[in-house]
Amino acid sequence: MAAGLAIWSNRPNSLYSIASSKSPRISAFPRFSIAIATSPRPRPPRTVLKLRRAMGNPSDSPPADVKGPITHVIFDMDGLLLDTENFYTEVQEVILARYGKTFDWNLKPKMMGKKAIEAARVFVEETGISDTLSAEDFIVEREAMLKSMFPNSELMPGASRLIEHLHSKGIPICVATGSHTRHFELKTTKHRELFSLMHHIVRGDDPEVKEGKPSPDIFLAASRRFEGGTLDPKNILVFEDAPSGVLAAKNAGMYAVMVPDPRLDVSYHADADQVISSLLDFNPQPWGLPAFEDGES
Repeated sequence: MAAGLAIWSNRPNSLYSIASSKSPRISAFPRFSIAIATSPRPRPPRTVLKLRRAMGNPSDSPPADVKGPITHVIFDMDGLLLDTENFYTEVQEVILARYGKTFDWNLKPKMMGKKAIEAARVFVEETGISDTLSAEDFIVEREAMLKSMFPNSELMPGASRLIEHLHSKGIPICVATGSHTRHFELKTTKHRELFSLMHHIVRGDDPEVKEGKPSPDIFLAASRRFEGGTLDPKNILVFEDAPSGVLAAKNAGMYAVMVPDPRLDVSYHADADQVISSLLDFNPQPWGLPAFEDGES
């Protein structure tokens, strides 16, 4: 990235420079290369909820600064509702193999949640292939492979249960995804009925989304489209799997529940208000949301 480029911090009304020593944690990554298997991503055993206060200490209740019950919920999609992240990893492995390279999984946090062109620039620059493959050409090259994979996207554990529960209880829900419309339609091929329960869906090519995550653009656009006028962001809960998405939610003034890939370093959990290993582990009640009726938390 260019020196001095401003990116969002998780502190309200503030920006950091990448050139500054105070850059957010998300800009620092260890570097080593590993080969990635393309089998479905591993999920750890279900664990007890870990809710983090400002100091990062586990708690069994929401953060102390919760001002009121959550009334609206926004979901990310890739890696959170749909298990699509391994598709991207597989395609990136294929492309890098042509240059005698393997995929550094620690690039994932830099790419996850961003607009396609932003993620592509990170990829070609960080892997050292930008002199021979531009970000634009990378997107074109991977498109054919991804188009054949996306219709096979499966739901992540607990996704349908949580969505159907909130919808049945009258909680307004929506999706805010960095995926463009053409990819969204392919990824949701097998899940049209479930996604029809959303009040609305904001995609990465929406004209109101000027910047990708960690900018709050997409979540602010999503909040404006709920009925009832301007919402207090403290009444909105965002579900995310990506560090940049968590920061985007916090920059929008909203609360964030993180469901990270188990391979993600725990240092990237710090900005989330709650960290759980699966949507199956989410307990709605501490957030003021209706309880499940199936006997599970």
